[in-house]
Amino acid sequence: MRNDFFALYDALIAGVESEDRIESALQGERWSLVETSKNSGMAMFTAGSSIRPLFPKIEGLTLREAASAVKSWNLEEAGLGLAAANAFYNTPEHVETLGVGVSMDVFYTDGIELKDRTVGIIGHMNGPRGLREQARAVYTLERAPQEGDYPDSACDYLLPQCDLVLVTGSSLVNKTLPHLLELCEKATVILTGPSVPLCPALLDFGIDRIAGMAIADRAAIRERVEKGMRGSPYSAGIPFLLKK
Repeated sequence: MRNDFFALYDALIAGVESEDRIESALQGERWSLVETSKNSGMAMFTAGSSIRPLFPKIEGLTLREAASAVKSWNLEEAGLGLAAANAFYNTPEHVETLGVGVSMDVFYTDGIELKDRTVGIIGHMNGPRGLREQARAVYTLERAPQEGDYPDSACDYLLPQCDLVLVTGSSLVNKTLPHLLELCEKATVILTGPSVPLCPALLDFGIDRIAGMAIADRAAIRERVEKGMRGSPYSAGIPFLLKK
């Protein structure tokens, strides 16, 4: 990975085998969304449009073409690129084919010992039930830190000390994921959140589990994006958990 920053992204894009064309794309306060005639895909919206986009517009492109925008340094475009990839990967049919659907009661750390472990959380997430009571230490690292969070500049210092690291899927959009994985070489790494693509190839890059959701209720997700609704979107989806 040190020799090819975009190797993970290229593997993600290569797996998008779809000529379905994007009919609509929109970005709200929290989420980016793309829609084809068959499926929808979402990813965390990340502000940042100082760099010229790779494409004049995403609408009309095939999902595979649009997915290549996940490599864009225009982060708003990159969010749409990841959403396009997720319109291919994160479907109920794909979850069923891989047999990785789980109930809302199954956490992405299911089966992993938390007691006396040092845990890093990238992004302001609660983590699994009982984590803070069982773990030796929990470090939350956040680009916009809230009370008790470490700034993300502490990643280089803290992550090599961790046994388990939970990483938000939005790290794919802002391009921090490759370096985070370098820092977590000795840790169990779980990539989690609605932005995470159900792409088995990701497990070849130092990720041990991927946990996200396939969109099941397209109308509900569109409403959430349009209205900037807060809270978890999982009620409109099917949770999945893929293990190495």
